[in-house]
Amino acid sequence: MKFPLYIAKRYLFSRSSNNAINIITIIAALGVVVGAMALFIVLSGFAGLKDFSLQFTNVFDSDLKVLPASGKTLSFAVNTEESLNDIEGIASYTRVIEERVFLNFKGKNHIAYIKGVDENYGTVNPIDSILFHQEWFVPNREEVVIGLNTAHKLSLGVRDYSSLLEIYVPKPGTGQINALDPTNAFTKQNAIVSGIYAVNEDLNGKYVFSDLEFARTLLQLDSTTVSSVELKLTPTASEEKVRGDVEALFNGVGRQDIQIKNRIQQNDALYKMLNSENLVVYFVGTLVLIIAVFNIVGSLIMMILDKRKDIKTLHSMGAELKSVRKIFFWQGTIMTTLAGLFGILLGVIAVWGQLQFKYVNITSTLPYPVQLTLLNVLIVFVTITLLGIIASKIASSRVRSALLN
Repeated sequence: MKFPLYIAKRYLFSRSSNNAINIITIIAALGVVVGAMALFIVLSGFAGLKDFSLQFTNVFDSDLKVLPASGKTLSFAVNTEESLNDIEGIASYTRVIEERVFLNFKGKNHIAYIKGVDENYGTVNPIDSILFHQEWFVPNREEVVIGLNTAHKLSLGVRDYSSLLEIYVPKPGTGQINALDPTNAFTKQNAIVSGIYAVNEDLNGKYVFSDLEFARTLLQLDSTTVSSVELKLTPTASEEKVRGDVEALFNGVGRQDIQIKNRIQQNDALYKMLNSENLVVYFVGTLVLIIAVFNIVGSLIMMILDKRKDIKTLHSMGAELKSVRKIFFWQGTIMTTLAGLFGILLGVIAVWGQLQFKYVNITSTLPYPVQLTLLNVLIVFVTITLLGIIASKIASSRVRSALLN
């Protein structure tokens, strides 16, 4: 092991008598440096975009959400509330009523979801992080908070007492709707817009926030019925333990079948999309790196041909072909690894520079998001090392007995 490694290092750090081989080797090494740097920057950039996209779900979705396994509602009586307060690991919770509604304002229409929340909602989800204009609603005043897109679509401002927002929901039942007077089939509530929230393009037109009693009256639900219960966990809480305790609680109260979703499960489609895109980005970057790394094969083969006399001399001194192959295998592996490490170092400097100085912007006020993580360093390093080993193995296999003739 020491003999092939020693010779490999001598070959790697000494110049060849053939200047063309020196140039080709330098170009091959630079290709690996650029490829490693590019792959690291791309992965860091995508990690930043992923984190940037998910930060909206962190302020809008709770740590855990209790939903009915079937149907739209579940029972949440006073004794259930008291038992939920006794579960260790739950910092706070909020009751939610959610249903699709029809909005009308001065002849302009929009379909959204009413989201009735109680006074604890602000302790579970940070209201200040989503509120874009004016203020959150005051309970029992028939006030609502709408999304930015909804406000634009309805041309609806804040505190417009001259014209109220009309909210319609179909009345429960199976009777036919009278085509001459369809309003009889709907329950209607008027509301004042107290504020506007902004999260992202998808959510800004989806919800209308109201207090819990407003939503109950609109949907004609009793005081023990909710659509879901959102939970905020303490920093040291065990998610699995809290899940088990909550499931046991609801199974023991009326034998209710529930499902509990964490933040990832509440946005499983978004997470799957981002993970798939991350995988595609990695494969595309790796494909470019493969092309760069396999230039090493060509430079090693040329080095083998150039060192034919040295190979004959080593063989005459008793070195087996297996040991001679290891010389060039180690040479290629070390070259690829060192070039990859240098490329990663340059990538780290570039990403750190973006974090510190923000020299690349998406808009004039929004720097391109990047994330400097050890995981990306390890991914790129392992990828380069594996590709370098494969390329070096292929090149070193060209050392055959025919070279000794």
